[in-house]
Amino acid sequence: MSTFQAPKGTYDLLPPDSATYLAVREAISAPLRNSGYGYVETPGFENVELFARGVGESTDIVTKEMYAFETKGGDRLALRPEGTASVLRAALEANLHKAGNLPVKLWYSGSYYRYERPQKGRYRHFSQVGAEAIGAEDPALDAELIILADQAYRSLGLRDFRILLNSLGDKECRPVYRAALQDFLHGLDLDEETLRRADINPLRVLDDKRPDVQKQLTDAPMLRDYLCDACKAYHEQVRELLTAEGVAFEDDEKLVRGLDYYTRTTFEFVHDGLGSQSAVGGGGRYDGLSEMIGGPSLPSVGWALGVDRTVLALEAEGVALELPATTSVFAVPLGEEARRVLFAKVTELRKAGVSADFSFGGKGLKGAMKNANRSGARFTLVAGERDLAEGVVQLKDMESGEQDAVAVDEIVNVLTAKLK
Repeated sequence: MSTFQAPKGTYDLLPPDSATYLAVREAISAPLRNSGYGYVETPGFENVELFARGVGESTDIVTKEMYAFETKGGDRLALRPEGTASVLRAALEANLHKAGNLPVKLWYSGSYYRYERPQKGRYRHFSQVGAEAIGAEDPALDAELIILADQAYRSLGLRDFRILLNSLGDKECRPVYRAALQDFLHGLDLDEETLRRADINPLRVLDDKRPDVQKQLTDAPMLRDYLCDACKAYHEQVRELLTAEGVAFEDDEKLVRGLDYYTRTTFEFVHDGLGSQSAVGGGGRYDGLSEMIGGPSLPSVGWALGVDRTVLALEAEGVALELPATTSVFAVPLGEEARRVLFAKVTELRKAGVSADFSFGGKGLKGAMKNANRSGARFTLVAGERDLAEGVVQLKDMESGEQDAVAVDEIVNVLTAKLK
């Protein structure tokens, strides 16, 4: 047993389970790649101030959960707790918004880090696939991203998820609501920390999960009653576009999400089979974030979907993904000449697009055939000195048990035909 273990709250992805995670990432990104989104990859750490300004200094993410450290050179850095601020920073730094083709559409996949109490569905290291559309204010863009996420989940076979939808208003109407909500919250019996949160960002109090707090919020003023005409019209267009495309959603007037940068459209994907940690992904519009981090005005919208949470949702629904076999052909050489010949054929099969593996380590027939069975290969190639003297190898169908001699020169043609 190793002296070392994975840090608390993290996990290792290993075969065969890792194949499911790869399939989930592929399924989530596929609709994006088909819709004009290009891939972006950012560093695993950024300047602390990027997240303090963008995510919000009052958020739990920044105040309690962010892994921050100082380098030997005195730089204050943080492991990225989310993807949007990093992607927007990268787009601004590369001047993608000046290329004249707005919105800039980007998608990404990677690991993120938050210091939280570990529990099922919530880890200190987690994986997400995200998408950002930067530089356009258009209800159709908001609807597009929600539709693409819905499409991705349905392509995986998920059915029991719900889409929660809300509008957070903009810089014109939200301050009025903010003041009304603060007045209401200061009249409640709340602890000092919650009251401090109410002073800094009162909307986040609405997201408090404690039953005693939620009970007091029953008569809280609703943002819908304070939305300006422009925000009402914008939100209604998003709703109409989703409805027209047959994408079901639920209006959730208390949905605020945990990041300060959201404006107008905000949404969350939840799965009731996951218990208290029901969110599998979410996002929204963040029209002011670019300016918060020192860029120009660039209205934008995006989302991030949790790969870990999505895998748990698949398990909750009993959905087993159809995963391609890791190995289609397994070669078992008996003797040095057979090793040379079959190794060359395995390489040739791989070049022809056939997944093939080889019995390494000079095992005998019995041990090598056990490896062939464990590999899950559909076919096994076996060759000894007598076979090669006749110019053939033995091709065994691992499902039917049938075995036939195949000419060495025909191995690739025969197998590619059988595996079509």
